[in-house]
Amino acid sequence: MDRKTIFGGNPLAVIVRLFLLSVVVGVVLSALGITPRNFLFNIEILLRRIYDLGFSTFDWLLQYLLLGAMVVVPIWLVARIMGAFGSRNSPD
Repeated sequence: MDRKTIFGGNPLAVIVRLFLLSVVVGVVLSALGITPRNFLFNIEILLRRIYDLGFSTFDWLLQYLLLGAMVVVPIWLVARIMGAFGSRNSPD
């Protein structure tokens, strides 16, 4: 691979474009009141909420699983027992 393929063009031109784009984005974010410190703080909060959301989803899923299993498993068990006694004449 050559340098133009890795950088996506002339390396000096790419560096200049990235520099200018970074300055423009920095000005816009600063105008919105976003600083590097609160940006990282908000990213940390976002990751923590995603983590909590994931485990609360598993908690929600487990509650409904247990609630449904309280009804489904006994019915299934009774059906299996009745099926075992009721179909003795089936050909094997």
